[in-house]
Amino acid sequence: MNTKVDAELCIGCGLCEAGCPEVFVMNDNNVAEVKVEAVPGAAEGSCREAAENCPVDAIIIEE
Repeated sequence: MNTKVDAELCIGCGLCEAGCPEVFVMNDNNVAEVKVEAVPGAAEGSCREAAENCPVDAIIIEE
């Protein structure tokens, strides 16, 4: 599973980083970024939860 963040949509709320720090990090512009190429198996659940909780649907999951 892979994921990406649409930087144009991201409002920098930080929910993704708080819920799944293995995958997401906030950059210097306060926009979420993905910090791994492939989501680790142990983080798949929290990554999906981060996508579901994103208030602007900026997280895209690719199976």
